[in-house]
Amino acid sequence: MVVVKKHIGIPKYKQIINAIEQAISSGELQKGDKLPSINKIKDANDLSRDTVLIALNELKNRGIIKSVVGKGYYVSSENVAINQKIFLLFDELNYFKEDLYNSFLANLGQNIQVDIYFHHFNPNIFKKLIGDNIGDYNHYVIMPANLKNTASIVGQLPKDKVYILDQLHDDLKEFPAVFQNFEKAIYDNLTKVLDRIKNYNKLILVFSELKQPLAMLKGFTSFCKKNNIFFEVVEDLKGRTLKNGELYITPDDRSLLQIIKKMKNQKFVLSNDIGVISYNDTLLKEIVEGGITTISTDFEMMGKHLAQMILNKDQKQIENPNQLIIRNSL
Repeated sequence: MVVVKKHIGIPKYKQIINAIEQAISSGELQKGDKLPSINKIKDANDLSRDTVLIALNELKNRGIIKSVVGKGYYVSSENVAINQKIFLLFDELNYFKEDLYNSFLANLGQNIQVDIYFHHFNPNIFKKLIGDNIGDYNHYVIMPANLKNTASIVGQLPKDKVYILDQLHDDLKEFPAVFQNFEKAIYDNLTKVLDRIKNYNKLILVFSELKQPLAMLKGFTSFCKKNNIFFEVVEDLKGRTLKNGELYITPDDRSLLQIIKKMKNQKFVLSNDIGVISYNDTLLKEIVEGGITTISTDFEMMGKHLAQMILNKDQKQIENPNQLIIRNSL
């Protein structure tokens, strides 16, 4: 099945790859079939073990074959056109992450397979998903969210294959990344509307330590203290009664909807009685209650930057810009 010829101008490991791909394309090898062993390929062609491993590892990274400890290598996909395979680990899926994902796929081009996983802010799932997939992909895109001590886990992956997305922790700054500067974004954008904020009695951040970036909290408190703004940080809105003159900042859409519902029940008027600034712009926020003011990054741009970095093998860090969109709620 695998015949390696000398002096034909094609590297030996490439000949092994080509031979296995041809066997799959012709139907000689099918999904689930076992490949000849490393020693069999090595001895039949007078090759080094490393040469055979290089070939098999490339096929493994592309998802065409898989290794089973103690048993050998097996065909896992008959799609030999795939030339790169990407591991994409999100915290969760929502409207704007879907925009990011679709933009990422659209800018990668053809013959690249992206497998998406979710850790749901669970450190054990985060650790297991990465550990179970070490060596199986050409690139690893990791969204660490606000999980702690992720560097030791991500550090198990080849450094030149890892890209960090959205939050860039201090202990992950050695890796290339497309990230948001959450501290700077909330501080700068609130400063732009300081005159409007002063029309309210109290500024309230709805903040979950499990899901929200700690840098957002830091930027919020710095802004309030510098400008002598009376403020409060609450984990959720359960059992809370809104008070006239409160301005809420809601990083998640559930909190936004809860505020609108409570506001209607209490006969408050948006903007006049209760102010709202929401994170991450959507079409719905352009329409609801005449428009919701948002602080938002461009997730389509984030996906495009990420795709370009992988295609060009860039090892840089890109700060994705944020903008404030002022609407009826402020």
